[in-house]
Amino acid sequence: MTEKIALTPKTHTTPPAKFSHGVKKGNILQVAGQVGFLPAEEGRPPTPAGPTLREQTLQTLANVKAILEEGGASWDDVMMIRVYLTDTGHFVEFNEIYDRYFQEQGIMQTAPARTTVYVGLPAGLLIEIDALAVLG
Repeated sequence: MTEKIALTPKTHTTPPAKFSHGVKKGNILQVAGQVGFLPAEEGRPPTPAGPTLREQTLQTLANVKAILEEGGASWDDVMMIRVYLTDTGHFVEFNEIYDRYFQEQGIMQTAPARTTVYVGLPAGLLIEIDALAVLG
């Protein structure tokens, strides 16, 4: 039986409830919903990268990437991305940031499937992203 492994990069704080930032089992890696918190620092509470959608989106993508790498995956292994926005007015801006990010990274020849929904998040947070990767 394949072992299930919890993933928590050094850049991430302990989750606020009983869940893992990422879980890998066999060649499947599920990244839990990530938000735009800056890398963890001892004694500092989780802090958003900034007040703008751009700042939070880029940090959120960096946080997802850190978990992918911790599990031995890359963006090219990602099959599905789910995006959670707090404001329907952010959809167009988010798509521009998202497309440019992956274009600048020169990655993901074949874009993963994606779903975008609108949710409530804690005050000050504008976006959350999770991802499913298949390795190998």
